[in-house]
Amino acid sequence: MTVEPLPDWVIPPAGGFTVENFLALRGLPKHTELIDGGLVFASPQEKWHSRVVSLFHRELDLQAPSHLRADREMAVRLGNRQMPEPDVLVVTAEAYRRENPSNYYFAEDLVLAVAAVSPDSEERDRETKPGKYAKAGVPRYWRIERQAADVAVYVYELDPATATYGLVGIFHDRLKISVPFPIDIDLTSIGQRG
Repeated sequence: MTVEPLPDWVIPPAGGFTVENFLALRGLPKHTELIDGGLVFASPQEKWHSRVVSLFHRELDLQAPSHLRADREMAVRLGNRQMPEPDVLVVTAEAYRRENPSNYYFAEDLVLAVAAVSPDSEERDRETKPGKYAKAGVPRYWRIERQAADVAVYVYELDPATATYGLVGIFHDRLKISVPFPIDIDLTSIGQRG
């Protein structure tokens, strides 16, 4: 019986991984994130999560002005040991078109990070990631949560004096807001054919 060697990423280096270590790793599972120098693996997503991500990616990209674009499931370099992957993000059009690096964005490229909360990501999406995004200067963070058959969108905006997010509002049936640009999303359409 032969035993396959373990991948390099199974055992982290002393002090944890840096972004450079993380970017050099091969064979990582899809949607692996780097948080505080540790690897965070995503569990398989439910249909609800996929529908939310698709709806928000489509609507934000359609409604964004020409100098902004929406993207989905792309890593963001926040610091030397931080590289989370928002479910949806709105970035400058310049960053969207940039070829190098082509596999991640920088914190300053973002105007909005969006998380669709899954059972395995509740604490990270509610507590850990918002603090990381705020400290890196990402102006807005939205957290989307399933509430029985409904959806709630928690909208936060950065307070530059404290480098923390303040709650702007909680939206249930319709997300209608004027920043970072006029946005109107029918939240009841999740799960319906469009």
